[in-house]
Amino acid sequence: MVIELPIFAPMPPETMSVSKFKATCLAVLERVRATGQPVLVTKFGTPIAQVLPPAPAAPPPSWLGALRGRGRIVNELGALDMQFPLDGEP
Repeated sequence: MVIELPIFAPMPPETMSVSKFKATCLAVLERVRATGQPVLVTKFGTPIAQVLPPAPAAPPPSWLGALRGRGRIVNELGALDMQFPLDGEP
């Protein structure tokens, strides 16, 4: 049995005249941000701009290993020639 699924073509962007875009600019920008659907702005039917949603934000870099290679060991404890008295010894 073969089930055929319909292929959905991407929707063409909404078209809006420049005068309507100017009057409703903030609402259009918010709608594009919320829905992710672009808007094509036209002047006398000729496209002059396209409003696109922002690209997804890149994840912040990890803080793990951020200081790798920046420290330096000045003197190791095993390299000291100091004798420490044990309990009860002067």
